[in-house]
Amino acid sequence: MSTLHLLSLRYTAGERAAMPFVAAHVEFLERHHRDGTFLVSGQTVPADQGGAIVAAGIDRAAAERVVAEDPFVVAGVAAYTITTIDPGRVHPALGDLLR
Repeated sequence: MSTLHLLSLRYTAGERAAMPFVAAHVEFLERHHRDGTFLVSGQTVPADQGGAIVAAGIDRAAAERVVAEDPFVVAGVAAYTITTIDPGRVHPALGDLLR
């Protein structure tokens, strides 16, 4: 079973300061969704807190490198907390996805 990483994004300079970097951030998300690294991504509720991503198929060091490339992080308007998860139980619908 693949190791998962919960990538929690929080704005460090406020949501408004992040706005100029949204298009580049969306491309960052799309690139990692296309390559299969990001399984789920979305904004928090309320959105002004940031967002969250579930990543798979990479080790912790690679997860750290990936989040360091996020345009929000590069611009200094957001930071990530990474929580690595070793799945113990998985819903059968997700089994093939996490191999």
